[in-house]
Amino acid sequence: MRSLFWRIFASFWLAIALVAGLSMLLGHALNQDAWILSRHPGLQGLAERWTQIYEAEGEQAAQHYLEQRKRRYHIDIQVLDDNGDALVKGTFPRRAAAFEARRHNDRRRLPWRRLTADYTSPASGETYLLIYRIPHPELDAWHRGSLLWPLSALGIALVVLSLFSLLLTLSITRPLSRLRGAVHDLGQTSYQQHSLARLANRRDEFGVLASDFNRMGARLQGLIGSQRQLLRDVSHELRSPLARLRIALALAERAGPGEREQLWPRLSRECDRLEALISEILALARLDAEPGAAQPIDLPALLESRRQDAQLSAPEQEIRIEIEPGLSLQGWPDMLERALDNLLRNALRFNPPDQPIELLAQRQAERLLLSVRDHGPGVPTAHLPRLGEPFFRAPEQSTAGHGLGLAIARRAAERHGGSLKLANHPGGGFIASLELPLMASEL
Repeated sequence: MRSLFWRIFASFWLAIALVAGLSMLLGHALNQDAWILSRHPGLQGLAERWTQIYEAEGEQAAQHYLEQRKRRYHIDIQVLDDNGDALVKGTFPRRAAAFEARRHNDRRRLPWRRLTADYTSPASGETYLLIYRIPHPELDAWHRGSLLWPLSALGIALVVLSLFSLLLTLSITRPLSRLRGAVHDLGQTSYQQHSLARLANRRDEFGVLASDFNRMGARLQGLIGSQRQLLRDVSHELRSPLARLRIALALAERAGPGEREQLWPRLSRECDRLEALISEILALARLDAEPGAAQPIDLPALLESRRQDAQLSAPEQEIRIEIEPGLSLQGWPDMLERALDNLLRNALRFNPPDQPIELLAQRQAERLLLSVRDHGPGVPTAHLPRLGEPFFRAPEQSTAGHGLGLAIARRAAERHGGSLKLANHPGGGFIASLELPLMASEL
């Protein structure tokens, strides 16, 4: 993954290194003898031209050439041979030579800059040592006038740094703007799941963030959609018992005392159904609330208590429990109790009295499998994918219920980091399984 951290770090590091390097290079270059000898107009080509005049026209012509250079560029020049003897008088004034002699060991700054250069004549093969003394005011004035090239180089460096900074800024702000727009759309419930698809393809932190945001947005949209559907289903399911209650009350108002006594059981049944429906709706809603800290669960005790409660409502049914030893689970006992109650209740509705209901707890890889199997008719394969949706009931089902039991069991499994698996058993009947992590933590 191309880390955004390293990209920013490298960009700033290169910028600092480039500016520091250019500053050091320019400062060093502008004070180098070679820079001055090659760039100063009063020194460019002087050694070659003086050598030609000296060897062709003699000492006086060479002396005259040096004096012309001094008048034009204010540079004192002296030329020595290999033995250190002066070939021409030079242009050093006596007082300057005497002053330099007195200040030779003085640490204070001399009023001129001394430069030396060797030149070998291609014609005679003689080597000459040229000594230049440039006054500091003259040298400073030339420096100010010769800064065009260094300033141009610095300007180019600044332009390059500005482009790098612009690209780096855009690489950060553009993804942030897209994420901000996605957050705004999500807040307005108009978020499109693939709006950050291109950003999610990046191989840096923004790509990871966009991928996580896409998953979060899809999850939130699914939850919002399911909540809306739940509200629609709740309003529809509540309307039916309320309508029946209204009809029964209207009949009771018009009926005589004898007929009214016959209507009371019907009103009582409708009230019980309405209360049971509201209780299941509230149970489903509570599963989305914060459950608190997870705790160890005693599986044998939990399964045995569920078996006893289930057999109280159906004494004629037999429930067999099989528990693999050594199983441990971390979670919320009340959620699992409600989930197992609903699975056992469904099994009791469809299981024939002469066949036992099997309640099994076993390890499957790193998961805990809690399964409830009955020997009933099962469910048509076409309806299996929709089982577990709130208020969904198979069309062929004629037993009492509101279609919330499996939804409660599925939500309880998801709160534990697991899932609910529903299928027809190969040996006949129906099997519902809670797949849970063996050491589930709070989600």
